[in-house]
Amino acid sequence: MRKLLFSVTKKDFEIQTFRAGGKGGQHQNKTDSAVRIIHSDSGAVGVSRSDRSQYRNKKLALERLTKTSKFKLWINKRVHEINVGKTIEQQVEEDMKPVNLKIEIREDGQWVIEM
Repeated sequence: MRKLLFSVTKKDFEIQTFRAGGKGGQHQNKTDSAVRIIHSDSGAVGVSRSDRSQYRNKKLALERLTKTSKFKLWINKRVHEINVGKTIEQQVEEDMKPVNLKIEIREDGQWVIEM
């Protein structure tokens, strides 16, 4: 069974519109139909200027943003934080403490673990 860990809402994104230029004729040159969506927490960006419709460009830009490696990495880190209760960086820091490390030395052809 799946459970909702967190949600991403419109407030988490900065949506910018601008003139697309290029193909599409006069309509595209006079209206701000191109869209850039930025997710500030992850740094991921999605851009679409292929359609004359701002609505369709928003949908495409959001789709592209969610497929970026930056956004996927942010999601994985966020899920880890929620499930474990600490960030990945904190987990690595804890795992690298001297009490958690074992030193192996080879003596007379045998591996010996030093405590």
